[in-house]
Amino acid sequence: MYQILVIEDEVLIRQSLNRLLERHDYKVSDASSIDEATANNTLNDFDLIISDLRLPGAPGTDVLGMVENVPVVIMTSYASVRSAVEAMKLGAVDYIAKPFDHDELLLTIERVLKQRTLKRQNAALKSDLSHCYPVGGMIGSCEAMQGVFERIKRVSPTDTTVLVLGESGTGKELVARAVHENSTRSEAPIITVNCAAIPENLIESELFGHEKGAFTGATDTHHGLVEAANGGTLFLDEIGELPMEAQARLLRVLQEGEIRRVGATQSRNVDVRLIAATHRDLQQQVDDGNFRSDLYFRLHVMEIELPALRERSSDINELATRLLEKSCQRLNRPQMQMTSDALDAMNGYQWPGNVREMENAIERAVILADGEEINAEALGLGNSGTQKPQTTKADDLSLDDYFIQFVQSHEGKMTETDLSKQLGISRKTLWERRQRLGIPKQR
Repeated sequence: MYQILVIEDEVLIRQSLNRLLERHDYKVSDASSIDEATANNTLNDFDLIISDLRLPGAPGTDVLGMVENVPVVIMTSYASVRSAVEAMKLGAVDYIAKPFDHDELLLTIERVLKQRTLKRQNAALKSDLSHCYPVGGMIGSCEAMQGVFERIKRVSPTDTTVLVLGESGTGKELVARAVHENSTRSEAPIITVNCAAIPENLIESELFGHEKGAFTGATDTHHGLVEAANGGTLFLDEIGELPMEAQARLLRVLQEGEIRRVGATQSRNVDVRLIAATHRDLQQQVDDGNFRSDLYFRLHVMEIELPALRERSSDINELATRLLEKSCQRLNRPQMQMTSDALDAMNGYQWPGNVREMENAIERAVILADGEEINAEALGLGNSGTQKPQTTKADDLSLDDYFIQFVQSHEGKMTETDLSKQLGISRKTLWERRQRLGIPKQR
């Protein structure tokens, strides 16, 4: 039962409020002044305080400085915009003018109490998450992951650009979100962009926006994703796939803090923190002429490198347990557990797709499992994490088999743009097929 304190000096109004609230199952205490309220009650024990603005001795707004995390609704018979604004500036959650409608008052109380409950639940969830997963929901007790956590904690409070390195599936986006959530920009948005998933001819427009009529099909002005991240964080995944023209525009954002939409004549100021990620060797990309050296130096301020899962053998059992709990909750299945042979299979597997591959394997096993245990067969890992050599003749290959063979044979020597051109498809289609066929990008 919610506890509400009513501070009102007019006896009839106070008694009327008491009866109204008690009829709706609220537990009510009352006082005629701030002094009486503090003398007879511990203010922070209440779920809500409703106080008149004009009281004997001290104004009702004085109670705002006496409570922590207790919402206060101010009421007064002297309704005015100015007094409402002042009360809200001082921290009141709402303002009610007397004489007030009972239904309106009850709706206001219900809304304020729901908001308070949600805030408390959110705080509890964050506390549990912080306890179970020290940094951004990531799991890892090995030395390499502890080093990652330490870097995140050190760089998060700053506005420094961060470059996250690691193989596909190691959790680079989790690192970006952890940096954002622990930064001073956490209340602002984090905008995530996969540079490999956007067609090359559209990426400048998507990132930086365009003016109406800038090109064929530009029927309206479009705000880009960089503008959407203004005040917050921009996470550019697979930045190594960014075309050279877009690299030049991004460099201007970092150097000058401004963007210019495609087709615009004037620039706009933006305030974004950039976090970039790639599985590629950007220095090699610079040497090969595929990445701007000046942009690379701007990005390479603070580097966080994620280890591959095969280098974190001591974390596999803990990861498997947590991911199994997560999959069961998401799929609305009763809690399951791994058999010893399943854990042995997971520890003996090389995990070329890293944590993402483990998550997918566990989710598939949960869906297919008949009982409450996940065994090695349900995981479908085979005897190793390496791809079997292709011995089939090219003429006998299906389209998907040919795609897999071609990508795996050439991705070490080609960029995503080059691969897509050779295959005669867009970069977005290439990325989508990678996801569908489970082909992680390699270093």
